[in-house]
Amino acid sequence: MIARPFWLERIKTAWQEAPIAWLSGVRRTGKTTLARDLGDEQILYVNCDLPATGDMVRDPALFYRNCHQQIIVFDEIHQIGDPSRVLKIGADMFPKLRILATGSSTLAASKKFRDTLTGRKRQIHLTPVLNTELKAFGVALPKRLLHGGLPPALLAETKKPSFYREWMDSFFARDIQRLFAFRDMNRFNSLFEYLLRQSGGQLEVTKTAVALGITRPTVESHLRALEITHAITLVRPFSGGGQKELVKQPKVYGFDTGFVSFARGWDSLRSDDCGSLWEHLTLEHLQAHLPDTPIRYWRDKAGSEIDFVVTRARDTVDVIECKWNPAAFDASALNLFRSYYPKGQNYLVTPLEGPAYARRFGKLEVTVCEPDGIEA
Repeated sequence: MIARPFWLERIKTAWQEAPIAWLSGVRRTGKTTLARDLGDEQILYVNCDLPATGDMVRDPALFYRNCHQQIIVFDEIHQIGDPSRVLKIGADMFPKLRILATGSSTLAASKKFRDTLTGRKRQIHLTPVLNTELKAFGVALPKRLLHGGLPPALLAETKKPSFYREWMDSFFARDIQRLFAFRDMNRFNSLFEYLLRQSGGQLEVTKTAVALGITRPTVESHLRALEITHAITLVRPFSGGGQKELVKQPKVYGFDTGFVSFARGWDSLRSDDCGSLWEHLTLEHLQAHLPDTPIRYWRDKAGSEIDFVVTRARDTVDVIECKWNPAAFDASALNLFRSYYPKGQNYLVTPLEGPAYARRFGKLEVTVCEPDGIEA
């Protein structure tokens, strides 16, 4: 079992703030393994995939009164009939208990979750394996970009297309269909694969609907399901002054570099491919380390663009540019952005073999670093 101390600490910190830690993430990211690695003998592990589990927790108060463990893990809790009721009774009637519930989505995913447990939970979004975790997994960065960060794919000797296809079919059957009652798997997967191929680019809903021959409302409902289940991320534009900026059109990112390369038909990576996928990996780092901070991008109508923008305080925004090769960085967009928004840190995020360092581009100072050099 490979230790993932960053995520274990996130769970323990969540329990210091609320009785329920909600661990969400796409299928096969390692939620079950992480739950079993809490390392405490006072843990009761409940597999909610088992048919008997629903009957076992039918009377939640009775169930909890007969538990002698201090920590209860409900794995894949969305599989039982009324998961929010089970969690609410545990939090309200047994406040000394600590509960970890795992699932593929947020608590607001479907009508099955009748209560979002406001004030009783802290949410943790488990991303695919981060760049900072690769040493523990014994995997080099190029393999992480090509295979992706789901542990079974990452640790495989070769990239097997069957893994990615079977995952997508299972994702629809076990998560999307059960949570959202969508029926047409082919239509859903066509949209999902289309978005993976477009990953890192701007999303035009009408253009997408026309390209796939489906209605705009269908695209919008499927997009919402994909976003709720963490299968895609919509990065919305930053706008603070109306300087001919884009204000509505989001960029779309697939959840994992392995699935992006799979959808694009890549069995090996060129330098330009690595640059695109490195941007995805940086976004995952930001999602993991800044979970409560909206991640934006910036673009003006002339086409100048900043990869990611993070608001730190009023009138203070950090800029994050991602480059596989730092020598290819062009500071013109950064200079333009800073002429509008002068306050904040500037980061050029790139794979480094040494420590972070500062570099000056005109009047601007830029920190050149790996993702973990970004201030959390």
